[in-house]
Amino acid sequence: MIPSNGLGKGAMRVGFFVTCLVDLMRPSIGFAALRLLEGGGAEVYVPPGQTCCGQPAYNSGDRRDAIDLARKVIDEFEACDYLVAPSGSCSGMIRTHYEELFADDAAAQARARALAEKTWELTRFLVEVLKVADVPGRFDGTVTYHDCCAGLREMGVKSQPRALLAHVRGLTVREMAEPETCCGFGGTFAVKFGEISGRLADNKCGHVAASGADAVVMGDLGCMLNVEGRLRRRGDARTRVLHVAEVLAGDGRPAEG
Repeated sequence: MIPSNGLGKGAMRVGFFVTCLVDLMRPSIGFAALRLLEGGGAEVYVPPGQTCCGQPAYNSGDRRDAIDLARKVIDEFEACDYLVAPSGSCSGMIRTHYEELFADDAAAQARARALAEKTWELTRFLVEVLKVADVPGRFDGTVTYHDCCAGLREMGVKSQPRALLAHVRGLTVREMAEPETCCGFGGTFAVKFGEISGRLADNKCGHVAASGADAVVMGDLGCMLNVEGRLRRRGDARTRVLHVAEVLAGDGRPAEG
């Protein structure tokens, strides 16, 4: 687990929701996001006992576990000024669906609504709240950007990551065809509808390949794992799959010179 940090008195209290996948499978994304938030002037707190936002349970119809996890997240983050996640999927769950979970509990619903209103996806927070106009990253090559569904449709993330990538030294964005079309992951969708998911992933990988970019960049690790797995099974060992935080923070490729 990424360690928690103390908060100075009077500082902007940014609670960082690491996400399960980042914590367990690619913590470099979390550390990159922390550097970006702190570089933008925020003091960041990472609740040490945080776990899941409850989305897998919610998507599977397990409302009891989804409610229990939502209560836990609310308890851990409601004292913060903001909750920020390097994932449109997890931030979208909290912002879009938590209030609905507590339709039969007015007090809990009010707490869920209050947390939802201060929940942000990372790149939108950097651009619209911290007003970040410079980033430390360098990437000598071209990237193409995939708009992950939840970030795009639930959190309004579209121009923000591209605006930040424009500040990365050496980097050129080369748009793929249909960047807003699903990659086929969709959490439990990929398990329940494997054939449809596979076709969507193949279509996405074809667009990535046609762009000729050195890397495909996106904002959700679930989508990253889905696309990278499909690229490798298709025989593409060249195209890198990176989280936007890694590129912005300079973890996508070591700076040269």
